[in-house]
Amino acid sequence: MTAKIKLNAASGGGSFSLQAPSSSSNNRVFTLPDSADATLLTSTSATGKILQVVQAVKTDTFSSSSASLVDITGLSLSITPSATSSKILVSVDVKYSITVVNRWILLQLVRGSTAIYQGDTASSRSRASVFASLFDASGRSTHIMNSHIHFLDSPNTTSATTYKLQGTCQNDSSPSFVINRSKDDDDANYGGRTASSITAMEVAA
Repeated sequence: MTAKIKLNAASGGGSFSLQAPSSSSNNRVFTLPDSADATLLTSTSATGKILQVVQAVKTDTFSSSSASLVDITGLSLSITPSATSSKILVSVDVKYSITVVNRWILLQLVRGSTAIYQGDTASSRSRASVFASLFDASGRSTHIMNSHIHFLDSPNTTSATTYKLQGTCQNDSSPSFVINRSKDDDDANYGGRTASSITAMEVAA
């Protein structure tokens, strides 16, 4: 006999039934929610579910003239995966410029102390998540560049994991790379100030 649970609505309404699979090879497990707003899922249907979201928003500015990669203050966060199989979807929205034209700026996404989402090694070329230059052109003093990073990471841990953005710039002519402002940062309505963010989402896998 196939086991079956049937719930009847009050006042002659409809019913809801739970019936066991006809074969043991088709066994399914239902996990009851542990909070009032949780969603009931089978053990085979949770893949792709967003389990948690952590975000850091940077509204102030940042500047560095370092020839080595440095952490960008405010564009860092920590997330603790609930399972080693979970994926972490990292999204970065960053606005930036450089204080000397025709010089390059390099931005790198990092997990802990490990660079991720970067190009392959190719001779003397710089590996980066974002690589850009501010060219000598009209309007350069007020121009703010914008880049987006989206990367599905597999940290394989249930420990707190830090994701952050680092940056550096070409070190001749004493340039600085700047975040959330333009090259000259003019104190006028054409001198923009922006916001940047980093977001991490745990995805069930």
